[in-house]
Amino acid sequence: MAKVAFLGLGVMGYPMAGHLQAAGHEVTVYNRTAAKAEKWVSQHGGQMATTPRGAAEGAEFVMACVGNDDDLRMVCTGEDGAFDGMAESSVFVDHTTVSAKVTREQYAAAKARGISFVDAPISGGQAGAENGFLSIMCGGDQAAYDRAEPVMQVYAKICRRIGDSGAGQMTKMCNQIAIAGLVQGLSEALHFAEKAGLDGRAVVEVISQGAAGSWQMSNRYETMLDDHFDHGFAVNWMRKDLGICLDTADETGASLPVTALVDQFYKDVQKMGGGRWDTSSLIKRLRAMG
Repeated sequence: MAKVAFLGLGVMGYPMAGHLQAAGHEVTVYNRTAAKAEKWVSQHGGQMATTPRGAAEGAEFVMACVGNDDDLRMVCTGEDGAFDGMAESSVFVDHTTVSAKVTREQYAAAKARGISFVDAPISGGQAGAENGFLSIMCGGDQAAYDRAEPVMQVYAKICRRIGDSGAGQMTKMCNQIAIAGLVQGLSEALHFAEKAGLDGRAVVEVISQGAAGSWQMSNRYETMLDDHFDHGFAVNWMRKDLGICLDTADETGASLPVTALVDQFYKDVQKMGGGRWDTSSLIKRLRAMG
């Protein structure tokens, strides 16, 4: 078992850190809002620190799951950042979805200090984090990944190194691109069924067993039909991720016409007041159109 720090106790990080503690690791947590860290310690045990540096001191592995590029920079190299508290040969594992650019910046900053850095964004939503059933896509040096992989397996369904630094984030972009198109397609199918006077549940029961079936269909169709959108990943975060995808597509020369269109649809959902609704709320936009 290892001494581990976990930075960021949001809807994903909170249960992930709990799995580490339950598996026997010695976990110290940090969260920007200290009350969340206090609650975690009261529920799971372990310890809390008031700064990323304090959490990272003495840790063999430092895991992070924060909000965006700026948040990652803050917890890594900002004032009282984790890198200042990490020993040489320790490993920083970033589970945040951020740009490949900031990942490579932090990889270089870590390497200059003798620290390893693995980008390891996650997919599977809040339920995946709570059930320890996440897909983890990783970039970084093979040796660092090999050391960190057994720790990540505590909350993983699958964990793979895709390539060098940034490859994990690029793979997460592929994930979000695929999801955006799937959710829009599912929304249109259910909306069409409603307009045609069909029983949506009966429709899904049949088509989900064929080529149209997907995780989104199996896990979101009922709440979409019931007009409930407080499950899983929020629209605001999806737009952040799709913005990263579209910026990177400009840099690489990739063409993402459907992704760009769905991003604008999510912008419409935000204008409807749905920034905190989950991503399946695209159907609500269609209903509002008549």
